[in-house]
Amino acid sequence: MPKYFAVKARIEGLLDDLGEGGLLPTERELAARFGVARETVRQALRELLLQGRVRRRGRGTVVAGPKLVQPLSTDSYTEGVRRQGRVPGRHLITLEQLAADPVLAAELRLDAGAAVWHMERVLLADDERVGLESTYLSVARLPHLARDFAPDTSFYAFLRETLGLEPAVVDERIETVLATPREALLIGTPPALPMLLLHRSSGDAGGEPLERVRSLYRGDRFSFTVHMDRRS
Repeated sequence: MPKYFAVKARIEGLLDDLGEGGLLPTERELAARFGVARETVRQALRELLLQGRVRRRGRGTVVAGPKLVQPLSTDSYTEGVRRQGRVPGRHLITLEQLAADPVLAAELRLDAGAAVWHMERVLLADDERVGLESTYLSVARLPHLARDFAPDTSFYAFLRETLGLEPAVVDERIETVLATPREALLIGTPPALPMLLLHRSSGDAGGEPLERVRSLYRGDRFSFTVHMDRRS
């Protein structure tokens, strides 16, 4: 068994005793306690960080809470986070108009070069940065988005309450990626931390496209679920 793996198991025992938010001893203290080199402790902590068992707070390391479990459904991020007793939030980075490239135009059923909104927001849960969301929408369909929409609120709630629209058809695809340096800076994570990348395209009840979304979620803070029932 690799030495760091044995140290990791012993640290996991400490996590259960400390509880969520508990401060771990320093690397130096852990190395002395277990009789190993600091690099061995550092490797064990890296593994626990990637698994979401611990997280950095300032210069220290604390016990992380349970991961946010997000269902793959037509629900919004806001609804999913609220169901777990957390407070959702968003911080606007960009709201701009762009010319749709051929791929985006095809997905939104627009002419190439048509004007689209690009809205980029940092996702929050209890004021903790947990992801980054980029949404693309037709300007022709939502011409007054910049004027009427409060970007720190739920976009789906805005569609439903203001325009009587909501996603009825959703296609989603998930893959594991590493964030770019810019994305890692915005989310506040190390570039080496694995991310869950969610591609989402949704349409209304009439089948007309509503949005294309690219969402990055912290791999140490999120997991996704799908419910399937084959009963007729």
